[in-house]
Amino acid sequence: MDSTTITNMLEIITRKPSNHALNSKITTFVNPYSYFILRKKPDIYSQFDHIYLDGFLLVTLLRLFGFRNIERKSFDMTSMAPEVFNECASKNKTIFFVGSHADEIEKASLNIKKKFPDLYVLGCHHGYFDTANPIKTLLEDLAKVNPETVIVGMGTPLQELFLLELRHHGWNGTGYTCGGFFHQTAKHIQYYPNWANKLNLRWLFRIIDEPKLIRRYAITYPAGVLLFAIDMLRMKLPKPHNASTGGDNRL
Repeated sequence: MDSTTITNMLEIITRKPSNHALNSKITTFVNPYSYFILRKKPDIYSQFDHIYLDGFLLVTLLRLFGFRNIERKSFDMTSMAPEVFNECASKNKTIFFVGSHADEIEKASLNIKKKFPDLYVLGCHHGYFDTANPIKTLLEDLAKVNPETVIVGMGTPLQELFLLELRHHGWNGTGYTCGGFFHQTAKHIQYYPNWANKLNLRWLFRIIDEPKLIRRYAITYPAGVLLFAIDMLRMKLPKPHNASTGGDNRL
């Protein structure tokens, strides 16, 4: 495990939020599940401009480590999605959606357009690819059209890799990963009920709505939280005198 790359990734996560976050090149979001997966490939995270914590537990951990200005951020209607959509609508920025099944991405796109009628949606595409429908074709097409904003919900790590590949194809817009946002929004624009938001029990509602996620929350989530805590502890420990030191990362 490359501890230096993990440290670089954690430094992006703990960086003080920028006032220009909506204009960053590429942004992704970390919950215990995605951290468990992408910790094995920290070089993916280290290429993102912003990494926000999507999860009350990880935010609480960071605050215990002294990072007081960290807040939960997620690409859903309870957090960052309305900010991004309103920003795009007010500045007439083009936007493209990628992810979920074909019928779900179409329904999600329609629901989003109903909520944000001034949003300039260039189009949408499902997130499943094979030899008959290669992902390279979509990447090349998007690079040519060059939408100013791209939202990708393909699951971790495919959504992160998609944005990085799109950038390598010459696209120079702003991108966000969104996990299951399109799948959820296809059902209703406001996926989470008020009680789940108020009590920070969005994870519980997701289990109720999608019982297949029980294993993820019961096993992978605790493992991700534990690994995150261990990595943060290592990051905060004093470095040897012969190690290179950067600026003070504390908020």
